[in-house]
Amino acid sequence: MSHLPPHDNPHDDDESGAADSSVRPDEFDEIVAAETDRDPDLAVIEAGSRTLRTHAGPSQADVPARPADPEVDRALREAEAELMARWPETKLDPTLSRIAALMDVLGDPQHAYPSIHITGTNGKTSTARMVEALLGAFELRTGRYTSPHVQSITERISLDGAPIAAERFVEAYQDIKPYVELIDAKEEHRLSFFEVLTGMAYAAFADAPVDVAVVEVGMGGTWDATNVIDGTVSVVTPIDLDHTDRLGTTHAEIATEKSGVIKQDATVILAQQPVEAAQVLLKKAVDVDATVAREGLEFGVVGRRVAVGGQLLTLRGLGGEYEEVFLPLHGEHQAHNAAVALAAVEAFFGVGAQRAQPLDIETVRKAFASVTSPGRLEVVRRSPTVVLDAAHNPAGARVAAAAISEVFDFSRLIGVLGVSDGKNARGMLEAFEPILAEVVVTQNSSDRALGADELAALAVEVFGDDRVQVEPRMDDALEAAITLAEEEGEFAGGGVLVTGSVITVGEARLLLGRG
Repeated sequence: MSHLPPHDNPHDDDESGAADSSVRPDEFDEIVAAETDRDPDLAVIEAGSRTLRTHAGPSQADVPARPADPEVDRALREAEAELMARWPETKLDPTLSRIAALMDVLGDPQHAYPSIHITGTNGKTSTARMVEALLGAFELRTGRYTSPHVQSITERISLDGAPIAAERFVEAYQDIKPYVELIDAKEEHRLSFFEVLTGMAYAAFADAPVDVAVVEVGMGGTWDATNVIDGTVSVVTPIDLDHTDRLGTTHAEIATEKSGVIKQDATVILAQQPVEAAQVLLKKAVDVDATVAREGLEFGVVGRRVAVGGQLLTLRGLGGEYEEVFLPLHGEHQAHNAAVALAAVEAFFGVGAQRAQPLDIETVRKAFASVTSPGRLEVVRRSPTVVLDAAHNPAGARVAAAAISEVFDFSRLIGVLGVSDGKNARGMLEAFEPILAEVVVTQNSSDRALGADELAALAVEVFGDDRVQVEPRMDDALEAAITLAEEEGEFAGGGVLVTGSVITVGEARLLLGRG
């Protein structure tokens, strides 16, 4: 029986411990061979044929492996190759003309369902996953669109909480391809990688059909390809300095770009923000007659304590207090993400506006207990423990470092760091320096990776020469870090943190036998 609170049809308003399992040498060869043609955004893993000395758990369902069927795998690779031949998603063009034209010829599928639109600097994907879990627990069919992906491009488009099957991804691409080519011929520039994927997601959601879409912006807000939806609920996670070459160099400038997701008469859920950013976002909300709920005022985290495998929360929502909520994710930042996600779903259901009562507490508990967020303080190996975190800017690095200090009791923690060119690598190094005994600098195989030697020069300035090791190949870097962690002895509590970018984490995840 549904625990859905009284609510009109959302369309009416138009509106851990891993099991031991070593990777055999032949399995490792297969992984490397299978990834040779991997799309440039996650890149080629150029690894040797030896196995890393790992004890990893089984592959996680929400990070799918390559299709087992050779024909499906071939079709997926062809679709990926065609998508990757387009403008990369890191290229921001201040126009919605191409994506709007594509939506028009597709019949505007993005208006077939209400949407919750999520922007911000950090925490967007985890928040989107929590929102999706909550909506699903209340028996709504969900579509989720997030980026970038950790390992498989199919992760970006999810239905009912799971990435769409490779076959369905290929079908979605083939379905819209003729329309994409039509727009390509008419526009000055072809549709970009991200624009085509966005079109695929919106069309797939309408075809499913979904009751509600949970959509994460790719970059910014105003000119992001996702911004052809009219989100009934707009969510802004914490804003910090990132993509400053494209979005602006101050919190206010970045907030101005991200405020573009706030639509007329929408409900806006604001995470805690820097003062400059908050001023911009609140002004935009006033300009479009949006209703605002602010973390720390209308909702927030009342209490939290570390628990086995995560944390136990008391959250204050728009409709009341929710006690004893278990969240299987680590870190204070994830508790705040949970508060934001809960408020967003309450707003979607009209709690705090049309209705005063909170959501069903047992359903909320069940939803949060089911949340996963691959690559976000994810333990993928034991003895020594290897943790993956996709922090890719100083703000993300600071919250990851704080969470590790809170949750883990490492006697010696070794970092493996690979970042993208153009990122504030020094800021990340400075954030992680207090918790790392040593750092192994490397580079992922993306053509956007910062070179290992250049990163090493920065690392030496922060850590000192005796605490820095350089291993340009990812597999060598992981092997070196595991060896350093094991120097403490089998029971001494050494660990490894792999971080710096989603691409770095995705490649490490594959090499460690996850996916």
